[in-house]
Amino acid sequence: MDDTLYGKRDKRGNWTPNKKLQRSPIFVWPVQPVKFLRWFLGYPGYLWPWNAGYFAISLIVWLYLTPSLETMREFHAQWMSLILARNAALTVALYGGFHLILYVMRRQQTTFKYNAKWPDSDNQTFMFGNQNAENIFWTMCSAVPIWTAVEAVTWWLYANGYLPYVDFADHPVYFVALLILVPAWRELHFYLIHRLIHVGPLYHWVHKLHHNNVNPGPWSGLSMHPVEHFLYFTGVIIHFVVPSHPLHSMFQLMHAGLSPAKSHVGFDKMVVDGDHMIDTDNYYHYLHHKYFEVNYGEKRIPLDEWFGTFHDGSSESDEVMARRIKAKKYVRGGSA
Repeated sequence: MDDTLYGKRDKRGNWTPNKKLQRSPIFVWPVQPVKFLRWFLGYPGYLWPWNAGYFAISLIVWLYLTPSLETMREFHAQWMSLILARNAALTVALYGGFHLILYVMRRQQTTFKYNAKWPDSDNQTFMFGNQNAENIFWTMCSAVPIWTAVEAVTWWLYANGYLPYVDFADHPVYFVALLILVPAWRELHFYLIHRLIHVGPLYHWVHKLHHNNVNPGPWSGLSMHPVEHFLYFTGVIIHFVVPSHPLHSMFQLMHAGLSPAKSHVGFDKMVVDGDHMIDTDNYYHYLHHKYFEVNYGEKRIPLDEWFGTFHDGSSESDEVMARRIKAKKYVRGGSA
């Protein structure tokens, strides 16, 4: 597979796609119904393959790998341990699977890899001097337990009737519409808490740990400070006030827990076989790790465009970013 057909490499071997990042058709005016339907139903698009995949996992987990609500009316170590083990197994399978194929076996070497370097294995910035080791530690020892704790509280609230509940049989259209909106809410919530933890002391105390991964890999996705993990998984609280089914909350939590592997994978495409590829759709967030003060959200909702922090990967965006940073430094210097 020749990745130069889809992008270009600089002198250091770093790869960038030819296509600039663009708005999702839902936020383009005048309305473009054909493009919208292609984006919404097509491949790759809003539903396929990633959101549909996360939902399929959520449905299977809810039906077969989650105790009954009756069981979860009281907090007990037995059922919470089962959820912890299940979340840990899913994390190892997905994050470890991406890492094994792309970073251990290196099946496509650096084809479609944004940064030609591999994760640091001798860098004292990271715990144990090893980027992957630190990433795995924070993922398995902080992210998974906090994810599980938030999930356990959510099931306990549902089981005891403390949350507004809606059933598919009674409101099928509303039920499906809410499922479709879960990824959009996830994106909005992520943007809000992400901007918050980029502010002053919060960045240095909390978010800097995640940004040590300038060259992210799959395990970097949930490598965060425990405070950030808690804030990140609180996206589920939307279902504490909006009438929902536990499946909506499961989708919310599974999406939050599993999607960072793909969004930090470091490769634009995964080569499956010959000319067959899977688009990882993570260039938008990669640019955030590369440039720090851009692309705080995701590309489906153009919040970064609206607030002046959008970078599409072009040299023009580099110039805009440089002017913005220079202006910010000037203001700070003038106010000192």
